[in-house]
Amino acid sequence: MATDSKDIARSVDASAVMELLPSRPRVLALGEPTHGEDALLHLRNELFRQLVEGEGFRTIALESDCIRGLVVDAYVTTGTGTLDEVMEHGFSHGWGASAANRELVRWMREFNGEHPASEQLRFAGMDGPLEITGAASPRKSLTALHDYLSAHVDSDLLPCTADTLDRLLGIDGPWTHEAVMTDPSRSVGRSAEAKELRLLADDLVALLDSQTPHVLSATSRDDWDLARLYGRTATGLLRYHFWMADPSPARMTRLLATREAMMSGNLLALAARGPVLVYAQNSHLQRDKSSMSMWDHARLEWWSAGALLSAHLGDQYAFLATALGTIRHQGVDTPPPDTLEGFLYALPEDRCVLDPARLSAALGDTNPALRVSPWFGYAPFDPAHLPHTDRIVFLADVTESPRP
Repeated sequence: MATDSKDIARSVDASAVMELLPSRPRVLALGEPTHGEDALLHLRNELFRQLVEGEGFRTIALESDCIRGLVVDAYVTTGTGTLDEVMEHGFSHGWGASAANRELVRWMREFNGEHPASEQLRFAGMDGPLEITGAASPRKSLTALHDYLSAHVDSDLLPCTADTLDRLLGIDGPWTHEAVMTDPSRSVGRSAEAKELRLLADDLVALLDSQTPHVLSATSRDDWDLARLYGRTATGLLRYHFWMADPSPARMTRLLATREAMMSGNLLALAARGPVLVYAQNSHLQRDKSSMSMWDHARLEWWSAGALLSAHLGDQYAFLATALGTIRHQGVDTPPPDTLEGFLYALPEDRCVLDPARLSAALGDTNPALRVSPWFGYAPFDPAHLPHTDRIVFLADVTESPRP
């Protein structure tokens, strides 16, 4: 079908994106179909700068450990540490090695050095302290929450002492052993100690909630937000470890859903203080159910963080899915013409943002096939998701970034 690209495609910039949305979002989600490509991250950085300078955004959240992210946030707001230290310790999943992520952190620090506290940029990790191979011990988040409450609440109200937590937590090794991911019997998540920790964590979070007026008068809102983050992380990790010990067929679905719920909780908390740009894999941000096949399991399905956020925020959540033409250095060549990516690749623009409704109209009666990726690290956009996607960002060619 011959299509005038001007009818469906716009330039990729913040003003165009915001003009195309029906309302101003509290969470603007930009998804990616593959990890580790700096070309995508540079586009994200460019869009974030424009959102900061023209649309009043002040927070960016990445698909990285929310506790490690505190190291990055401290650096960009106060200059704590060095850039090298921050890139090494402030990211999970190996994201600290990315030149584009380094450039983002450096720019945020420079911006904050030139602006008053009221205009400071903030960095956050949206993910729990989780890796593909396992999960962190709840020690850090649980003891940090207890320390905060111990400093500001009558000790008689605390459900336990710090020594009790330390005894129940034990050493971290059994919590973090990589064998647990494939062998539920190795998990300590359903031990007597872990079950008691879940109750104590719940009581500590409830105490924080019930003492909110007092602790807000005694500390800053940032400190209270941090305590709430520790509470969400502690309860989420203990729940995750509980399901890691589950031998039933529902185990992996429970783990995936628990992770998404942790992401959603973190993003809702960030959105409460102002508009947020979140950047993660498309599957974490889409409104449609996410699915995957894993090991010897049947196909798994669960609701993503984006689906949960959309349910909570309605039209104050906006999802921009990124689709790609080629990643030739990974063996992803020109897309077949009968796929959505193939249709978009035929447009003259190297990169553009598209309205899915106009795109669907341009497709007419054509039902694009789902592209099959020759590389496991790239997930093509599912055309069935068009009705629940606010905008499509398309990059025709992703070239390999030079390595240092």
